[in-house]
This record gives sequence, structure tokens and C-alpha cells, in this order.
Amino acid sequence: MSEVKLKSEEELRLMREAGRLLGLVFGHLDQRIAPGVSTMAINDWAERYIIDQLKARPASKGQYDYQFVLNASVNNVVCHGIPSDTQILKSGDIVNVDVTLEKDGFIADASKMYLIGDVTPYAKRLVDKTYEALWQGIQVVKPGATLGDVGYAIQQHAESHGYSVVREYCGHGIGREMHEEPQVLHYGKKSRGLALKEGMVFTIEPMINQGSAKIKTKRDGWTVVTSDKTLSAQWEHTVAVTASGFEVLTLRDDERIPADFNQSGEDP
Repeated sequence: MSEVKLKSEEELRLMREAGRLLGLVFGHLDQRIAPGVSTMAINDWAERYIIDQLKARPASKGQYDYQFVLNASVNNVVCHGIPSDTQILKSGDIVNVDVTLEKDGFIADASKMYLIGDVTPYAKRLVDKTYEALWQGIQVVKPGATLGDVGYAIQQHAESHGYSVVREYCGHGIGREMHEEPQVLHYGKKSRGLALKEGMVFTIEPMINQGSAKIKTKRDGWTVVTSDKTLSAQWEHTVAVTASGFEVLTLRDDERIPADFNQSGEDP
């Protein structure tokens, strides 16, 4: 495993700004994502806003020969949904929009679930419990905790509500490169794995399935779907380990740290 790169205070400042700008991208999309919109339109709105308004770079474009600025994963798509002019969102859909942004040499990465029109209670519950699982993982982040603690918290929450955790994909370190060490699994055992240190920055991005955890990749070589065609949901934040706990670098304006958590990583 490559060395985990600890970020300096100046590097964290730059990453914090990239995260703030990424939050603005979601605010921009919030006004536009609705029934009748294509996933390619979402991609194009994000690209123009990042480049023209934020004077930043869409970090996903060109990464691994990918030609778009985001992934739009609808319903049973677990991750890596490719934007398309022919994929039109309709009432009842759920869609994960995953965007990366680079500013002044540092990258932020986040994703958000959108409920399109009137969704079923079952779909809404999956989206809500996946969001809670994300925060269960975030709230244990602090120096001395382990990556196993993070994965365990996510897995326990998801499975206690009858869902399964996708194991083939994970969070990752991030900074000057989109994918750095360490890998952040969304399942695990307490006190196992790498011990967290102040200055680490990584994504936490659980993919939670309504049915089986089994997945498959479509013939395009990119789009990942649930094997049993049930729904999947994902949320993602970029998180820094601080001296006393955690800082969510991609926290959006419409979002607050859940009331029963705090940034010390300890129970209130």
C-alpha cells in the first residue's frame, strides 16, 4: 500500500475551498433536477457551472478516459451511471449524482441522492437510511479510530434496517489526486485496519442495496447495477481527520451535521 498523504493546514484550506465550491454545484443542480430532465442535461449544467461560474475544473472528465463531469446513477444503478440524452428522469425515480471538482490543485468529491417527483415509501426509506449510514461512518472519525470502526458503523446501520452493503467499491483518500490511499471500506470490524491520524482526508461513500449486495457491470464496461434489479442508493462526502474529530469538507448549504453528532467524534 502506498503511503497515506497527511495534509498540511494550507492544503486543508485549499481542500476546504474546493469542497465549498462543490457544494455550490449541488445547489445549482437542486434548482434543475426534475421529471423530464435527461441525465446528460444534468452533466452539461454541472460542467458549465463549474467552468464558467466557479472557474474550476471538473476533475472526473478525462479520468480513466471518462468523458463526462459526473455520474448519474438511476434506480438500480449502484454507481458509475453514464449521462445520456435518452435517459429521461421520471416521477418515482431515485438518482445519485456524483461530482468531483478541482480548484487550485486540490480535488473534492461528493454525491447526493435526488428523489424525482413522487417516490414510493420504500425508495425514500432506502435513501434516508443510506444517508444515516453515511453519517454513522463519519461520526466515528477521529485520531486513533480505525477504518474498521468506520466500516463497522456503516454496515451495522444498513444491515439493521434490512439492507446490504456493496463490497466491491469503497471510499478513498483524496487530495492532489482523485484516488489516493487509503481505501475506505463500508463494512468491517471494530478496531481493525488503519488507525486514523490528523491530516488524513478521504471520502466515505456507502452504496446500499435494497436487496442482495451482489452487483454486475453492464456491457459498456462502466455502469454497475444490482444483480437482482432492486434499488440502490449512495451518498458521499469528503472528510478530514482533525485534532479532535472530523470536518466534512463538502457539507452543503442545505445540510447540517445531524443533531445527535458533533465534530469531536464523541457522543454529545
